[in-house]
Amino acid sequence: MRFVTSGLSIILVLTAAGCSAVNDAADTIARDRAKAVVNTVVQRNLPGVKVAPVTDCIIDAASAGEILTIAGDSVTGVSPATVDLVLKIAQRPDSVECIASNSITLLGG
Repeated sequence: MRFVTSGLSIILVLTAAGCSAVNDAADTIARDRAKAVVNTVVQRNLPGVKVAPVTDCIIDAASAGEILTIAGDSVTGVSPATVDLVLKIAQRPDSVECIASNSITLLGG
């Protein structure tokens, strides 16, 4: 009986680890898709600014649900609602602080 319990425990741990890897991969894909959309929004709304650092700050300040919403526009095209969402996230204290701390990079320095 002890062997069955140990075997079941091992299977549960391996299953959980597999789910974690799948979740990590899905998160990475969603974040990559969302970054492409945010890059577009930043390029359109902040001309002359280096896009990647701003995008990273916005993505890092977004919730998982917001990332999924933004990532959806990578398939359908950037909607006005998504532009509003990205700009709203960009105004959050965490985003503003991140963007400000990278300001030298953003200005091409």
